[in-house]
Amino acid sequence: MLLTAQLLLSYQRCHRQAYLDVYGDKTQKSAPSDFLNKLRQDRLEHQQQFFASYEWVQPEYPQYDWQAGGQATLALMQAGVPYIRQGVLWVEQGNGVAYQSIPDLLTKTEGASLFGDWIYVPTDIRLSKRPKLEYQILATFHAYLLASIQGVWPEESYLYLRERGLHPVNLTINQPKLDLLLSELLEIIQTQQEPEVFIVSNRCSLCGWLSHCYQIAQQDRHLSLLPGVTPSRYPILQSHNLASVEDLAFANPTQLAEVTGFGPEVANKLVCQARAFAKQAPVIFAANRVRAVSSQISPAPIELYFDIEAEPSLNLAYLHGVLVVDREQQTETFHPLLADQPHQEEQVWLQFLDLVLAYPQAPIYHFCAYEVQTVERLAALYGSPDTIIQPLVERFIDLHALVTNTVVLPVESYTLKLIARWLGFQWRNSEANGAQSIYWYSEWLSTGNRDFLDTIVDYNEDDCQATYHIKNWLADFLVFGQAAPALHSQIF
Repeated sequence: MLLTAQLLLSYQRCHRQAYLDVYGDKTQKSAPSDFLNKLRQDRLEHQQQFFASYEWVQPEYPQYDWQAGGQATLALMQAGVPYIRQGVLWVEQGNGVAYQSIPDLLTKTEGASLFGDWIYVPTDIRLSKRPKLEYQILATFHAYLLASIQGVWPEESYLYLRERGLHPVNLTINQPKLDLLLSELLEIIQTQQEPEVFIVSNRCSLCGWLSHCYQIAQQDRHLSLLPGVTPSRYPILQSHNLASVEDLAFANPTQLAEVTGFGPEVANKLVCQARAFAKQAPVIFAANRVRAVSSQISPAPIELYFDIEAEPSLNLAYLHGVLVVDREQQTETFHPLLADQPHQEEQVWLQFLDLVLAYPQAPIYHFCAYEVQTVERLAALYGSPDTIIQPLVERFIDLHALVTNTVVLPVESYTLKLIARWLGFQWRNSEANGAQSIYWYSEWLSTGNRDFLDTIVDYNEDDCQATYHIKNWLADFLVFGQAAPALHSQIF
């Protein structure tokens, strides 16, 4: 049985992912997305930039023969090679168990080891801008295997991060965490105990097993499909015999708050969410907020709907999409303010300001806080005066906040796409999403094929239209939904 660093990384992200990586039917695993392939390519380029500063040696061995790779790497370490690129660390644990890891770089430093008066220190190269715990654990795993091979622990392991450079990993702090994770992972693999499905939207989105797990979750009507049922809350609900959507839908919110310690608002919202899911109908969650929210989204003569496309790795906002809705003239005009090249970001930012300042009384609707955060960042970056930006920001209205603070919907996540699709809105490109947009922009920059830009513009316009669609629905529902025999009458 082989326990690898990659398997350890999978286990930290999802216990079930690690199990499926070993025992799952690989035909049920989806191919990597374009965005995931882009991330892998970006990491390779990041590695190439790093290795350009070193005169390294890489061990030679038959492909996927990790034991031979371990022997070849050991020979290089015994010879005192200064820098070893992607050496294989292989350690037999006994009872048929072997550990394997491939740190990006092994660096020879002063110290006493089985090799002589030198030791090796591992470095992993990561695209992350911060030292995530999962990467620190892998760096500690490298050091743990090195300790078995060279007879001494290195004082530190390193992560080489984008923008931050070398980051030392505290092995003393992370070793107990590693020991626990290895013990848990080994037990799951040896006993073949299949972990329960649990869907977490942001964590599962890039996993190849998502479709397989999601199908199981849907069949079981698993509680993890309900927004608000987190991995920490789920076992608490189970301990009170609330294991299904129906169980939670019939729970008393006041009693639930008392026995679980969730608090009244969380308990109320969980029960409302289960009832909305069970009935496939929206529920007003906070009747006391309806009037204030209704006034915020009452029709205006002119309304703006705003959505940004950005490339995080370049810290670049490359498209400001603005849909101008003129209710008096009954027109809808979409303005795609697009930076063909990264250096045009400031130009596009100024075009955006000119457009929105031309409608000084118009509310600016958006979905989630990212648009406001980006506007404030760009204003600071390009020296836009506060006398312009502060009144502008006050015109922004976050529809995501208004929806989640007043109603619960029979959706599995409160994203723009799931809400709008539940309302019947469809994107022209069914595969379009924020990650795909980042991939398309990267392809435009590398190929010059303008079809990629046109696809992004269509996607962004659809996002603006979806935001408009949700705003209209919410305004109508908060007025007319109250008069109907709505589910909220059963709750409060």
